[in-house]
Amino acid sequence: MSWFDFDWVDAFSDRAFGGNGCAVVHGGAALPKDVCTAYVRETSLVECTFTGPSDVADFQVRYFLASREIPFAGHPTIATVAAMRSRGLFQGDALTLDTGAGIVSIQLNGDEIEMTQVAPQFGAMVPADLVAAAISLPESAIISPPQMVSTGLPFCVTVLRDHEALRAAKLVEKPLRKVIEAGGYSGSDMAEPFLVTLEGATEAGDTFSRLLMLPPSPPEDPFTGSATGAMAAYLWKYGLMPKDTFTAEQGHDLGRPGQATVTRVGPADAMTGIKVAGRGYILMRGQVNFPGQLS
Repeated sequence: MSWFDFDWVDAFSDRAFGGNGCAVVHGGAALPKDVCTAYVRETSLVECTFTGPSDVADFQVRYFLASREIPFAGHPTIATVAAMRSRGLFQGDALTLDTGAGIVSIQLNGDEIEMTQVAPQFGAMVPADLVAAAISLPESAIISPPQMVSTGLPFCVTVLRDHEALRAAKLVEKPLRKVIEAGGYSGSDMAEPFLVTLEGATEAGDTFSRLLMLPPSPPEDPFTGSATGAMAAYLWKYGLMPKDTFTAEQGHDLGRPGQATVTRVGPADAMTGIKVAGRGYILMRGQVNFPGQLS
């Protein structure tokens, strides 16, 4: 038998059943990929993380969807640090994580965990009519040219006119494939449109967003930290966000409200990173048994 400790954390929330859940398997970074993806499917979560030692950072973190490994993800990073802190696995208020997208720096400010995502990469512009078809909205609902942006993972950042359009959006697989292809990610199961409005879900928020997904993932992600970084970079680049720090909200219509504090690193025309900060609530912990599965 191979028993591993795990923590189930609600990230970007300070209460149970808020934000986005992630199971953190401590010491599981050496597990085979098929075991890790099977574990994600077993949890019915969007993503899970598996930690281990690193020669170049304080910890290694591997990120998995139900379908495959990905280089980085935002809410699982917040969840992982919250879980490790709750177990006393590191000391101090700063640490580094070795991820597939590079070294991610973490700063702890009280209960808030702040990750510095890598400098944004601005990719292909995607025709608005293709994106509109993929999300079942008229083209007029999109108020700024959609573009592929990545701060570790690519998303097609799509600014919508209002909450009504945001709530009406529905993902359609065949047109979505055309969006992904137009964005330069043909054959990928990532790079979905990240939908954002320039008004918070609450008075505290500056933006309200959604990420719709295809199987085997759940149909919608409650809170998406990596996409929030990409979205923020887009808003700053095109002058749509006047604040250097703002509050991003997501998940409220799912009954899982989440909130992040987003800060630009560097000037809007030469950003060197995006800081995304949030809290993590330890919902449950225990052990998982992976018998005879260690490589």
